[in-house]
Amino acid sequence: MASGTVTIGTRGSQLALWQANWVKDTVNRHHPDLTVELVIIKTKGDKILDVPLAKVGGKGLFVKEIEEALLDGRIDLAVHSMKDMPADIPAGLCIGAIPEREEPRDVLISRSGLPLDRLGKGARVGTSSLRRSAQLLRARPDIAIVPLRGNLDTRLKKLENESMDAIVLAAAGIRRLGLAKRITQILDRSVMLPAVGQGALCIETRARDARISPVVAVLDHLPTRQVVMGERSFLNRLEGGCQVPIAGHGRIDEKGYTLTGLVCDVDGSRQIKQSRTGPATRSEQIGFELAEALLAMGAGEILERLNANAQ
Repeated sequence: MASGTVTIGTRGSQLALWQANWVKDTVNRHHPDLTVELVIIKTKGDKILDVPLAKVGGKGLFVKEIEEALLDGRIDLAVHSMKDMPADIPAGLCIGAIPEREEPRDVLISRSGLPLDRLGKGARVGTSSLRRSAQLLRARPDIAIVPLRGNLDTRLKKLENESMDAIVLAAAGIRRLGLAKRITQILDRSVMLPAVGQGALCIETRARDARISPVVAVLDHLPTRQVVMGERSFLNRLEGGCQVPIAGHGRIDEKGYTLTGLVCDVDGSRQIKQSRTGPATRSEQIGFELAEALLAMGAGEILERLNANAQ
């Protein structure tokens, strides 16, 4: 039975603390002799709230400072939202566990209670995600996208206070904070393909940490790990960040592992989308092969242009 003290690094938002406390409680149930403490770390993404993510570095904005604390020993493990994780993990760190995934889809919350297809022409929809805005504009080219940053509570307040007709958020955060009643519409994957890793948590540890690895092993959910690692393999091959509208969602059913990937122009005018199916044990290879297929279909041209524009 593990004993001693384990420190968990986390951001300080309401959602991040809910996630970290869930990990703390789960670890304590399996290791009651452990003392588990939270350490709140402010990241660059928490400090810069008035600029779209794509313009300030995108992926890594919400994890870099926490990973530094993990590497220098100030914390023993970190809890992140998987969708915030860059494709590459720093040397010396690893994904120690991926718990069972929450609902991965996006949701629309509208002031009028109307779904996306019934919002008025010119409706103002808030999001700072290029992935979301590109797919919204593809479905409804007549709406206006309004930049929306801040934690979940802040975004909900901005819906009321900043003349927006609707906002798009991840279902997982809304559900984890007990706000499911606010949801107007769960957006179908055919309209809004989720971000890679959305709805899943990432428990990051130091590689080959003999004390911590067994502690977090109880959190790992193999089907979720297979699904998410396939999605991340797809993202890694595309070298994707927040500057490019990339989406990827996998699932396991009686057919095996099916991964759907998408690369889109920021205005939604051109979209390259395809799916691949195979054994769940080959999810990472399937992710790589799907990325190669999209590149062969012209996704590389979109990525090169958008990355050049972001420089």
